[in-house]
Amino acid sequence: MMAGAELPPMPEGTPEETRAAARYAAATAADDHPDRRVAASLAQAYCSEVAVRAAEECVQLHGGIGMTWEHPTHLYLKRAKADQIAFGTAGAQRLRLSELVDLPSCGA
Repeated sequence: MMAGAELPPMPEGTPEETRAAARYAAATAADDHPDRRVAASLAQAYCSEVAVRAAEECVQLHGGIGMTWEHPTHLYLKRAKADQIAFGTAGAQRLRLSELVDLPSCGA
């Protein structure tokens, strides 16, 4: 990276927060904890945006070769976007999370 150049901030949270949310969701699912649905929504809200952002940065870092068949970088971005759509965007997970903990939605 060039001296003095800064990466824009990651969406949602830091990688440490994202890792902690994912680890907690895995632990609650393994233990069949009553909060497993809340933990899963929280982890997905963090992870979906961070995964897409990391894949986008990877493509930027690799430049033109990142979008060719010579390097699998484009597949990481494709998978991250597909997972984000399939498992729910961060906004959808926040709405689900508010319903799970009985918070009123913004429109109510």
